[in-house]
Amino acid sequence: MNVKPEIIGKNVNQTDNRPVVLIVDDTADNITLLTSLLGDLYKNKVATNGAKALQIATKEPPDLVLLDIMMPGMDGYAVCKELKSNQATRNVPVIFLTAKSQEEDETQGFALGAVDYITKPISPPILMARVATHLALHEARSKLARHNEELEAEVEVRTRQLAGMQDSLITAMAAMSETRDNETGLHIRRTQLYLHALADHLKDHTKFKDILTERVITMIYKSAPLHDIGKVGVPDRILLKPDRLTPEEFEEMKKHTIYGRDTIVAAQKELETPELFLDIARDIAYMHHEKWDGKGYPSQVAGEDIPLAARMMAIADVYDALISKRVYKESMPHEKASAIIVEGRGNHFDPDIVDTFLRISDLFDSIAKAYSDHSIVE
Repeated sequence: MNVKPEIIGKNVNQTDNRPVVLIVDDTADNITLLTSLLGDLYKNKVATNGAKALQIATKEPPDLVLLDIMMPGMDGYAVCKELKSNQATRNVPVIFLTAKSQEEDETQGFALGAVDYITKPISPPILMARVATHLALHEARSKLARHNEELEAEVEVRTRQLAGMQDSLITAMAAMSETRDNETGLHIRRTQLYLHALADHLKDHTKFKDILTERVITMIYKSAPLHDIGKVGVPDRILLKPDRLTPEEFEEMKKHTIYGRDTIVAAQKELETPELFLDIARDIAYMHHEKWDGKGYPSQVAGEDIPLAARMMAIADVYDALISKRVYKESMPHEKASAIIVEGRGNHFDPDIVDTFLRISDLFDSIAKAYSDHSIVE
């Protein structure tokens, strides 16, 4: 037969918003009947074989497919299978129209993804009712999918906004400690990068792989700049003293860990929901001077009772203090600073983190050089 695979229907024009129904049948009489029944309500496209049907549907997916099963070459089952395997047409509803009326035939059709199965000879009222029903369901599903996409886009925008708020809060809080400590320099940035490097290499460690997810690593990175936020509570005469501290002054300096914890806890109380990055920031600020053997401060917590992020910061903070110049000391070479970290393995520092530090110590050295205090432009 010679039927063109084009839109068939009444009053077709460029502004026609009627649903599109693709009729796939190799019999002229069946096509004539279907187009006459559907033409007033729907735009009809016609294909007389499976290959042409797939070509039409893939180029511009219809809203519904009426599909004969018994066709030469590619039968209706094969066409349905191809439609459902194609991302562009997988959600298009398919109704089988066929003389095959056995239960196993219907079962096979539904198993391939068809939404309905109408046997021939066709009852016009049943056909029209089922076409209308499945088009309405398809439109409802499409609207729901579009709504979900819009919601996902809104959530993504809101997530970015919240991340920006987090970053702004961190920057503002970290700036408070920076402005009070004239020796800070790029210490905050370096320790943040050291911490990220450690986390990125520890994430594959058997002990830490379940803890150091990508989200947690990101939160550790975000939280790191707040590790010395408590210095805002240390008196200037101690914080800015151009010499070594006396034992009494050092005891006062130790309190910056408590001040830091309290500052972050106060911020947490203002939030309606918990924020992971503030939980991590609190742990780092409060416990990054604790030691593996329990001889640190302020609470003499030991071993794995010290939060992982704080144990990591302990190494990052000590390494940076060693390689940095202060008014009371010269900077220390990377090799010597690394040796001191190794000496602290199992007493000051978590042994597993020290082992990881040793594997990437060159990366620490590169960070230190790239963000040297000498690189600050006056």
